[in-house]
Amino acid sequence: MVGEERGDFRMQVKQEVKQIKNIDAKEKGFNAFKMAQQQFDRIADKLNLDEPTRELLRNPLREYSFAIPIRMDDGTMKVFHGFRVQHSDARGPCKGGIRFHPQETADTVRALAMWMTWKCAVADIPLGGGKGGVICDPHNLSEREQEKICRGWVRQIARDIGPNRDVPAPDVMTSGQHMVWIMDEYQTLMMGGQYPGLITGKPVELGGSRGRTEATGYGLVYILRELLKEQKIDITKSTASIQGFGNVARYTAELFTEYGGTVVSVACWDQNDNCTYAYYKQKGINVKEIESITDRFGTIDKKQAEKLGYKVTPGDSWMTQEVDILIPAALENSITTENVANIKPSVKIVICGANGPVTPEAEDTLDKRGVIVVPDFLANSGGVVCSYFEQVQSNQNYYWTKEEVLGKLDNKMTDAFYKVWELAKRKKIRVSDAAYMIAISRVAEACKLRGWV
Repeated sequence: MVGEERGDFRMQVKQEVKQIKNIDAKEKGFNAFKMAQQQFDRIADKLNLDEPTRELLRNPLREYSFAIPIRMDDGTMKVFHGFRVQHSDARGPCKGGIRFHPQETADTVRALAMWMTWKCAVADIPLGGGKGGVICDPHNLSEREQEKICRGWVRQIARDIGPNRDVPAPDVMTSGQHMVWIMDEYQTLMMGGQYPGLITGKPVELGGSRGRTEATGYGLVYILRELLKEQKIDITKSTASIQGFGNVARYTAELFTEYGGTVVSVACWDQNDNCTYAYYKQKGINVKEIESITDRFGTIDKKQAEKLGYKVTPGDSWMTQEVDILIPAALENSITTENVANIKPSVKIVICGANGPVTPEAEDTLDKRGVIVVPDFLANSGGVVCSYFEQVQSNQNYYWTKEEVLGKLDNKMTDAFYKVWELAKRKKIRVSDAAYMIAISRVAEACKLRGWV
């Protein structure tokens, strides 16, 4: 039996190696990396970037792809496929999350790493862009199996991450607990010592930053607040519809309603029905109320929602509401040429909480309609800004209050927005183009100063 098990395991390893070699050949229809390169190329033309700089920045600086063998709870062996992509460290150590997702691809990770480079640059923090992932479904894994994957992931990449090289963080279906396992394994591999600055998104008890949980959603609303001022729109009379009800969407809705705005609809995935539903209430949703009927996988109880007066509708109805603001805060490729016409004329602003939710072609259509699109790498940069704050605190071993963190975050996000807004007005260009121009120019200049190009 042991020989058979070892034979099966060796066969799985061979299959996994084959998968690693062929991963780039998979065609998925929508390719996030191609979209990210398309966005970059358009701005590179506007900036007249030289060819070496273009070639350096339109592709990752380094990529890692590896197998993670794990003994499952039932005693069998299974091999998982892990990634880490470091797009650029010209402005500082790479920074980016680790995703656990059954449909993770190399190109998705490449795109997210590139967007993280621009995100750090537009927010003007001294970090570069990175991203990692493991092809797995945490819904079908025990906590012990997830811990083994985390420890296996860091064993494969430990020599190429660290407080001064590449700093991971939580992302899709990973949490502070996953980060603690990674940090603990890294410290073991480094023969002891404390390295709290290795990772961000940690629990506060182990060196995490207060305010980190709220940071991405709150940061988005800080930018939205200033944009509404510039557009002469009273936030207390404004309405919004949100795609998503995860961390970003919840805290976006929370702060937006605290400022007096009204969120009429949220949409989220239903784990039981394997589809998306939107939950609508004309008078505005109550965030705490919805949270109270949401399970740990983010599924809202439809029957309970209906009892509370919510209308349950198909998932894509979130973008057909008569509102001032649309906030895609769940998935990439959400607003496309196929559905952009469904957006109502009342919509004045689309502000992106998710990564890559609006395709370039859809943005062209929205721009012609006079809709302002605030790009993801500006709108959702509050998370990485607060991660930078956590890294600073961890490295100094001195921690700030939640009020200090959110105050610094507000200042940073507001400053980033107005630099972009003023450039957009001065050059009479899109907000997204202005944000890209600032970010790419900063990274290109760092490359030139280092003598790389």
